[in-house]
Amino acid sequence: MTAGERVVVVGAGVAGLTTAVVLAEAGVSVHVIAEQVPGVTSLAAGAMWGPYLVEPKDKVDQWGQRSLEIFRKLAEDPSTGVRLTSGIEASRTAEAPPDWSTALPGFRPCEPAELPAGFSAGYRFTVPLIDMPTYLDYLLRRLDAAGGTVERRRLTSLADAGPAPVIVNCTGLCAQELVPDPDLRPIRGQHVVVTNPGLTEFFSEDTGLSPDLLCFYPHGDTVVLGGTAIDGQGDLAPDDKAAAGILARCAEVEPRLAQARVLEHRIGARPTRTTVRVEEESGEDGTVVVHNYGHGGAGVTLSWGCAEEARALLSAK
Repeated sequence: MTAGERVVVVGAGVAGLTTAVVLAEAGVSVHVIAEQVPGVTSLAAGAMWGPYLVEPKDKVDQWGQRSLEIFRKLAEDPSTGVRLTSGIEASRTAEAPPDWSTALPGFRPCEPAELPAGFSAGYRFTVPLIDMPTYLDYLLRRLDAAGGTVERRRLTSLADAGPAPVIVNCTGLCAQELVPDPDLRPIRGQHVVVTNPGLTEFFSEDTGLSPDLLCFYPHGDTVVLGGTAIDGQGDLAPDDKAAAGILARCAEVEPRLAQARVLEHRIGARPTRTTVRVEEESGEDGTVVVHNYGHGGAGVTLSWGCAEEARALLSAK
């Protein structure tokens, strides 16, 4: 495609906004359409870089490493909401470290004294932490500076986004109906945001496939506590029982959190499918549709790599 050609990006979560920024900064005339700006699921993310439980592994590794490079650069500017933060990922069952973690700065096994009671193994490393409200606002400002425009509107089909020669589908869970894609399903996630009692490091438990997660991510004056992963549920109403469980699990590991004041609840539905979908197809009317969705809980982690792949698909036109 050529510079100045019009592209409509549908969706304003982290995938949609990142893709829109990448295209707009390449000289494309970008118009974003989304019902929610920014998307609520992306706002609800923790968020720590880590390509967790998502396929296909070879592509995920490439997309994740490219995103990691960019997040490290963004961390040099505090206004982005990205910070390089040290912390621990621990396990109660002496699991091996995730392969993506071993190459991170500062990676080393934890000494037993560093681990909370009940944990048998852990690993320390430094990784980007992303304060999502701040970061998504940064992406919107960057898109505006590149000449992109944003329209708040609910679509009943991808065709409603036209007329446009190219549509980039970053609709997350909404792709279930808009594509339609029956392979897509929600995994409900809930976080609790509290005042920060003095934490500077993250903590994350490797909970495998459990629906009950345990993590806390400090972002200056606040800490995001997690979480849940309820497969098949997309309801976004706060769950008081789940919130109480999150607070209890986190306070057991870090007692200072027991007295922290709850500021808000953040709930999202991770758009999950067998594999992340980044590919193009042609519509009956000749419109080119590039899909970029199905990132599960790794939307932030894969965002820049997938956005650049979407741009490469369009550049081949």
